[in-house]
Amino acid sequence: MALTFENAIIQLSDRASAKRRSAAKRLRKLADETAGPALLHALQGEIGDRRTWETQYEMIMALGSCGYRTAVGFLAELAKQPTDDTALHLALGDSIVRLRSPQEGFAAPLEWCLDRGDPSLVDGALRAVAALRAALDAGTVDRVLDFLDPLDPYDGLRFWAAVAATEWPGDRVHMFLESCVAGPRADVADAAATSLENRYRG
Repeated sequence: MALTFENAIIQLSDRASAKRRSAAKRLRKLADETAGPALLHALQGEIGDRRTWETQYEMIMALGSCGYRTAVGFLAELAKQPTDDTALHLALGDSIVRLRSPQEGFAAPLEWCLDRGDPSLVDGALRAVAALRAALDAGTVDRVLDFLDPLDPYDGLRFWAAVAATEWPGDRVHMFLESCVAGPRADVADAAATSLENRYRG
């Protein structure tokens, strides 16, 4: 039986990391902003323990899903810290875009992530852009493509950009998608082919 909202909040304080993680996953799915304070408090107590990175990942993603904008400052400070836990920075990029975009639009948080120069942070930001079907202006699209163009053809960082690019403006986007279709990674090629089809359908 799925956890209720109230039980998930309580379970965030469980001694077992797996229990805390399942509570965060449930709250991420429920996407109720009122879970935000408890999630942020739990994450603040979790940070620093590398053994529980999976639990931290779910808490960060839940904060983004819940739309708890108060957490943005804390998440941004975490994103500035170097780490080997790339999954955490992916979650941070995703949630920072989700939390900042309702007030600021998508360009500002996405470009903030690009400015950090952290591939995992950018990957998460692009994942959020793709999931939210964000419309980007030509200048922001150029910033994204400038970041991606020098990467090795096998780099999977192009995947979420290829997914998101259906609505992006400009001939350069078409060239980017064509290059992805011709590239060596099947997942990126398939995503780009779908975006090309959708981009010019009708």
